[in-house]
Amino acid sequence: MELNKSHASNMFQKNVRKFLRNKLAMIGMVVMLIILLMCVFAPVFTSYRADQPDFSARTQPPNLPHILGTDKLGRDVFSRILYGGRYSILIGVTGAFFGSLIGVILGAIAGYFGKLIDSAIVRLSEIFQTVPNMILILILGAVFGRSIGNLLFIFAITGWMTTFRIVRNEFIALKGETYVQVCEAFGMSKIDIMFKQILPNVMSPVIVATTVNVAHFILSEAGLSFIGVGVPSATPTWGNILNAAKSLDVISNYWWLWVVPGVVITVFVLAVNFFGDGLRDVLDPKQQ
Repeated sequence: MELNKSHASNMFQKNVRKFLRNKLAMIGMVVMLIILLMCVFAPVFTSYRADQPDFSARTQPPNLPHILGTDKLGRDVFSRILYGGRYSILIGVTGAFFGSLIGVILGAIAGYFGKLIDSAIVRLSEIFQTVPNMILILILGAVFGRSIGNLLFIFAITGWMTTFRIVRNEFIALKGETYVQVCEAFGMSKIDIMFKQILPNVMSPVIVATTVNVAHFILSEAGLSFIGVGVPSATPTWGNILNAAKSLDVISNYWWLWVVPGVVITVFVLAVNFFGDGLRDVLDPKQQ
C-alpha cells in the first residue's frame, strides 16, 4: 500500500515538473487564469455595468475613464468584455462538461457491452458526424430558439462524439484485463465495474479532450452570436459584442469595437489550447 502511494506521489511530481517545463502550457495557464479571474471578479476591475448606456460618451476611443473606449450607446467596452466573458466562458465550460459526460456514459456502455449495443451507439455517432457540426447547431438553434440554455443543450448533444470514441476504445482495450475479470468473478455489478474500476483509468484523455472542447465551444458561441443565431443580443457575450460591431461604419471608424473583443477571444482560445496541449503531454500515456 505504501509502495503504491509512493509510486503515485513520484508520478505526480514527475508530471508536475514536466508541465512546468512546458513554457507554452505555463503561459497558456497563466493567461487563461488572468482572464478568467478578471471576468469572475469584474466589479473589482471596473465600476461600469455592461448594460449601462451613457449617451454623452458615445463611440469614444480608448481614454482614461474608458480604457477600451465606448460603443454607440456609450457603454464601456472594457466592462462589456469582462461581463461578456462570464457568459462565453460559462457556455464553453458547461457545454464541454455535459458533452464529455454524455460521451463518457455512451462510450463506457458501448465499449463494455459491445455487440449490438456497441453497433447501435456507433451508428448514432456516425449519424451526428455526417452533418457538419456548425450546420447541425444552426438547425437545432432554429428549432429550439435563442437562449443560453438552448445553446448549452445544443453544444452538449453535438459535442460528445470525440469523448465517446476515446472512452469506447479504452474500454474495449481494458475490459479484458485481469482486474476486470476478477471483479466479474466476484459478482461485482456491471455498473460498478464500468464506472468504479475501468473509468478511472480512462479519465486522463477525457480531461484533455474536455479542455480542447472548451476552446471549441467558445469559438462556436462567438461565431453563432456573430451571425445572429446564438445567444440573444441583449446578453453581452463576446460573440454578441462582435455582432454589434460588424457594420462597415464601425469597421472603418471605430476599430476598438471589433479589434479588442477579437483579440481577447483569440488570446483566450489560444491560451486554453496551449494549456490543453500541456495536459495532453503530461496525462496521455501515448505521449510519455
